[in-house]
Amino acid sequence: MDFVAVLAREFSLRPEQVRAVIELLDAGNTVPFIARYRKEATGSLDDQLLRELTERLEYLRSLDKRRMEIEKSLAEQQVLTDELRAALAAAATLAELEDIYRPFRPKRRTRATIARERGLDGLAQALLLQQPFKGTLETLAAPYINNEKDVPDAESALAGARDIIAEAISDDAALRKVLRGLLMRDGVLTACAAKEEDSVYSMYYAYSERVPRVADHRVLAINRGEKEGFLKVSLTAPDETANRVIAQRYVRPGALTAPQVSMAAQDAWDRLIFPSLEREVRSELTDRANVGAIRVFSQNLQQLLMQPPIKGRVTLGVDPGFRTGCKLAVVDENGKVLETGVGHFTLPGQTRQQEQARQLICGMVARHHVTAIAIGNGTASRESEQFIASLLPSLPQGVAYTIVSEAGASVYSASKLAAQEFPDFDVSLRSAVSIARRMQDPLAELVKIDPRSIGVGQYQHDLKQNELTAALDGVVEHCVNSVGVELSTASAELLSHVAGIGPALAKNIVAYRDENGLPSRAALKKVPKLGPRAYEQCAGFLRVQGSKNPLDATAVHPESYDAAKALLRALDITADELKKGGIPGILEKARAYGLEKLAGETGLGLPTLQDILAELQKPGRDPREDLPQPILRTDVLDIKDLKPGMELMGTVRNVIDFGAFVDIGVHQDGLVHISRMANRFIKHPSEAAKVGDRVKVWVVEVDEKKKRIALSMIPPVQK
Repeated sequence: MDFVAVLAREFSLRPEQVRAVIELLDAGNTVPFIARYRKEATGSLDDQLLRELTERLEYLRSLDKRRMEIEKSLAEQQVLTDELRAALAAAATLAELEDIYRPFRPKRRTRATIARERGLDGLAQALLLQQPFKGTLETLAAPYINNEKDVPDAESALAGARDIIAEAISDDAALRKVLRGLLMRDGVLTACAAKEEDSVYSMYYAYSERVPRVADHRVLAINRGEKEGFLKVSLTAPDETANRVIAQRYVRPGALTAPQVSMAAQDAWDRLIFPSLEREVRSELTDRANVGAIRVFSQNLQQLLMQPPIKGRVTLGVDPGFRTGCKLAVVDENGKVLETGVGHFTLPGQTRQQEQARQLICGMVARHHVTAIAIGNGTASRESEQFIASLLPSLPQGVAYTIVSEAGASVYSASKLAAQEFPDFDVSLRSAVSIARRMQDPLAELVKIDPRSIGVGQYQHDLKQNELTAALDGVVEHCVNSVGVELSTASAELLSHVAGIGPALAKNIVAYRDENGLPSRAALKKVPKLGPRAYEQCAGFLRVQGSKNPLDATAVHPESYDAAKALLRALDITADELKKGGIPGILEKARAYGLEKLAGETGLGLPTLQDILAELQKPGRDPREDLPQPILRTDVLDIKDLKPGMELMGTVRNVIDFGAFVDIGVHQDGLVHISRMANRFIKHPSEAAKVGDRVKVWVVEVDEKKKRIALSMIPPVQK
């Protein structure tokens, strides 16, 4: 297969772009490195497109491998013809390949196999030809009657012949392709109750919908309901149309043997083709839903990881609880733990304990100059928020709080990593530290947790875990490398996601740093097992503040240092000016000098030159700074305070196929249904909202009993 031609056509790219990407990938380069530092070769393709192209290349290579395996098998069976070879070459999917191979694949013992063993293949061929002949069907079948082969009469012979014809029809690759398309277009997915019991799947107890219209989240919900025994699920087929399609292909009206072929065709559909295609269609629906759910999960995770850090604030983390109290942890601006404690203030009637907790928290705030409080959103979060809000008037001016998602915090707290980081803390205290750090720098803290446990997906436990893990790991890698990592302080977990660095090498870097220090990028070359290839891939994404070489604190790759210095000399700028926080106006100065001229003099491509100029103007720019800051609150709302029409500001916590959940400052997130997200038509909620977005919403309906809040992002019509 010409992978370059296929990928260029599918992605609307130039062949030379695709060829360059394939060569770079095959040479062992990582996607972040290619996207950032090989723009001239790829035509500035971004990492998202590069990942999609990589996945498609892997699929095409596996398709080609399977094609060759089938060709080899057919050649060994001595049945490979030019027609089969052409059909295999034209197959665009694994399903099409397997359909072509189906008649030649070793089969288990079937009714057709038994009929062939009884010598009925000739009769089947005679029936299928549907040519005129003298005599009756009994006359045609007579030579095949054989008591020793368990064919006692003409009807037994004809029945066996029909079994052979039915299997032959079922193995027709072109026919299966047409019928598969028919089911995907006109099939109806149905579900009904499997037991007389109310459940979360009750909306599917009398459900039917045409296959093309079934939403991905409904496929996943129905699959789970079936797996848990609450639903019976099936596919209803357009049988009349399917039988007509088969008959048009195989039955010659008026022929004496046509009724026999028609019976075989009906049997082929009912017994062989439809059950097989039903499984394939449901599998395809599930695969499509799997891809969609992974895409939504990936988008949400990226938005969550890229939430702006709240820098420069000493933070009090609160892990809410009832019986065992709320665990408290104060961390400094860099996440270092300063003090921990436990406060009992969430249960009613705890007047004495609440006063002790008040004194404890006020003392922590005063001693460490706390300016932000991060409260986990788990059990007792509502009660904790009310108590903290009641303390704010007595705390120094400027202290505010925010609600932080606890998703995955318990997983981290009980992990070996947390035990190594905080061996003297119990699980809850570790969680309080994690909650505080999540507010300060979501990316640095969340990389310690399995992305599947972070809680911004839908039906993640029902998805193909290998594909989900690969996609989410790609998102984490993208976010970490987009932001860059400070080499002198980064944890091994954060370093392990830098391009070219895995978990083992990250530990080597931290161990070497703790013992010898890493004053520059070049010092990385001394780290055990960090070779030239790994250094090339990772160096540009690592920052070293305070290095003698100011370029070490930028995203300029060491391979371009000489060119960057030549650039500065051409513009009459000294490198020391970088230490002042950047070189304002360097872009304008370069344009005045002439970008093409600069590129020629420095030996840089234009895209790399522009990247270096942008980096020199504002070294180590954090892309998260351009996003809206999280909401810090100084008041508290109760669900009872909400009234229809009320206008509020909220933070998007999760985006799913049918809407978005928004934190509006009450314990329960509100749901904005997709129909209430925009005044225009949108195919998916992600077109109107992303995780971490600050949005203006209006209350539509409140159900206090079920704790459900319906919101709208569309302003109400003024009367």
